[in-house]
Parts: sequence; C-alpha cells; structure tokens
Amino acid sequence: MSTSFTVAIDGPAAAGKGTLSRQIASHYGFHHLDTGLTYRAVAKALLDAGQPLDNETVAEETALAIDLAGLDRSVLSQHQIGEAASKIAVMPKVRRALVEAQRKFAAKTPGTVLDGRDIGTVVCPEAPVKLYVTASPEVRARRRYDEIVSGGGSADFDAVFADVKKRDERDMGRADSPLKPANDAHLLDTSEMSIEAAFQAARTFIDAALKK
Repeated sequence: MSTSFTVAIDGPAAAGKGTLSRQIASHYGFHHLDTGLTYRAVAKALLDAGQPLDNETVAEETALAIDLAGLDRSVLSQHQIGEAASKIAVMPKVRRALVEAQRKFAAKTPGTVLDGRDIGTVVCPEAPVKLYVTASPEVRARRRYDEIVSGGGSADFDAVFADVKKRDERDMGRADSPLKPANDAHLLDTSEMSIEAAFQAARTFIDAALKK
C-alpha cells in the first residue's frame, strides 16, 4: 500500500478507545498514536521546567519541540500530568502545533490508528474509517476507579465520577475542537460491550473500507 490508511478513533475518557486502538493497530500492522499523550508530554515538559501552565506562548514552543517517538505511557499517565494537560489542551496555539505533528504521523505507511478527542473532526477528517467509542459516565468512572485500585492506588468512587463528568464538560464544551462524533463516524457504545466485541465490530468497518 503506497498511501497510508488511517483509522480515526474519538471518544471520552475511559470509554475503551485506547485499548481498542492498540488492538486494531496490532492486528493490521499499523502505527498507533494516542494523541492524548502528546498533550500530556507538553504538560510534563512544562512541569519539569517549572513553567506556568497559563502561558500560551511558552506552551506552544514546548509543543513544537515534542518528539512523538518518545512518548512513555507509564510516565505520562500520572494523574497530575493529566490535570495539567487538560489546561493546556484548550490553548489554540498548542492544539495547532500538535495537530500538525499528528497529521504528519497519520501519513505513515502502510496505515495508522490515531485515538483522541478530535481525530475524525479536525486532525484526520478524510480518514476512511472513523469510530466514536463511548460509554456511560458511570461505567467509565467505575473503570477508572478499578484501574486506580488494581494499580495499588487509593480512590474515592464519587470523586472519580465527578472528575469524569468535569472532564467531559471541559472536552465537549471547549470552543476549539470540542469532543463530538464526526458526522460519518461509526458509534460504538462499550457500556455493556466487551473489548473483543468492540474490536470485531471495528474490524467489520475497517475491512469493508480496505476492500474499496
């Protein structure tokens, strides 16, 4: 395949899109990018340098220097980094810098899987397959809570639930690139769906598009 085939996956936090994206990329031999990690990488760089999180010029300069090949999920998944990332993710200049880097990544052959909040709507609107992976806030909060506890951490479910709803409001309500399904996205509600069932559903859409 001389041109890249892109699968764009969007959805709110803890809906299962990351797990699904990695499974799809592995199955098809495609490159995978969790675009949320790009914002987390910028946030971590700012925190490490002792820089404020409200200076858009400094945040943009940091975003332009981020190396997408060096994203470490285990380090970037820390809660405080996520909180910092959500603050710089609303900055238009930061988003433009990272969207450009994400589009370059999407051009890799033979194919790519990008997951995030605005892949099908902003980053790769021409992607042949777009998926919107979601689940109820209660289910997503329970998954996040279980993830924290199974990792040896302590958490309060009500606080996690409130955090999920606050994150949704921030993602869906921002003026620049709000979280929403692309008009031609396939909806996968994983509230009562196993990851394997979601993967098989996604494969149906991807296989059909690859045959065209």
